[in-house]
Amino acid sequence: MSKRGCGSPEHLIHRRLFLEGTMAGASASAASFSGQFSIPAFAKTTQRAAKKCILLWLCGAPSQFETWDPKPGVETGGPFGSIPTSLPGVHISSLMPQCAGIMDKLAVIRSMSTKPSEHFQGIDALTRGDTPRPPFTRPILGSVISQQLGQIDSPVPQFVLLDPCPEGNEFKSFKAGNWAGWLGAEYGPVRAGGDYSIPNLDRLDSISDLDHEDRETLRQFLSRKFENDQRSDAAGALNASFQRVRGLMSCAPLFDLNQLPEEDRNRYGRGAFSQHVLQARHLIENGSTFVMVANGMPWDNHVYQHEMHQMLVPELDNVLFQLVTDLDQRGLLEDTLVIAMGEFGRTPWLNEARGRDHYPNAWSLAMAGGGVDGGVVNG
Repeated sequence: MSKRGCGSPEHLIHRRLFLEGTMAGASASAASFSGQFSIPAFAKTTQRAAKKCILLWLCGAPSQFETWDPKPGVETGGPFGSIPTSLPGVHISSLMPQCAGIMDKLAVIRSMSTKPSEHFQGIDALTRGDTPRPPFTRPILGSVISQQLGQIDSPVPQFVLLDPCPEGNEFKSFKAGNWAGWLGAEYGPVRAGGDYSIPNLDRLDSISDLDHEDRETLRQFLSRKFENDQRSDAAGALNASFQRVRGLMSCAPLFDLNQLPEEDRNRYGRGAFSQHVLQARHLIENGSTFVMVANGMPWDNHVYQHEMHQMLVPELDNVLFQLVTDLDQRGLLEDTLVIAMGEFGRTPWLNEARGRDHYPNAWSLAMAGGGVDGGVVNG
């Protein structure tokens, strides 16, 4: 008999293979998901477990030295010290005292090494799994996860992107585009942000409920007939988009942060990034599968590195602490992977403007939950 099991599909999955294919591997390569999900036993196991993911995308790339991998005492180590954590012998930046207290729940990788050194290419490689391959467009990680693990018939959007500039900011990587690639537009994200709500979802007062339903029934009939007659994938994606809008109309209150306790909003902090992370927790609790939270591009500190990180890192420290603690207390952490990362790291040296430049050779990220062992520092 094979050491791997008796031949039953249940025994084709062991812990290492499972974690390699779950969201733990997401930060390194989205492409690995497509391969793992082609294993029927793996797909059934993950769907049954209802795994979910919250990806905190730290746009612009934070410095590992002011977060997870401090180097105090060296010439370019910066003015901030390191502090002990709940893991004996492990220190992180003194700017992160709350995360230091929950290091037993975190897994930190200090040995990330990637190739792209520019923002757009770095984001593409980490979220799509590889460099572009024209004429194909690779699906982004959230699209893969929502397609494989999500409930496509759920009115709650399975892939949500929360961004302070939902229309797309000057950082072109987060402008509207072909997120879902070859999977189809129905697996693209619902984008929200700004006012923490989905605009333009209310039915006109001049249209009754009955008229609204009759119009939708007619639209479905005509669209489905065209789709069948023309064998059009584009028409199918358009029909799926209409269904998504109808779903959003029914679950719009999920995007209204005014529905959440004021105490929670204050705990997370009143900044846009903090509020979006709270919103991500709320969406995951209520049926979303993958929520990506972006925060503009504040981490690209080519100038005044220390001053900028002194403002940004405490917010990240609090948000990550609140999110991991909340998920743990609500019994959601075991099945929800939290990833906090940017597109690369920052140089071990300072430039003439007292900033750190792009550095993909060695950088850090942090994870928690989703079956990933906490209390681990790698590298």
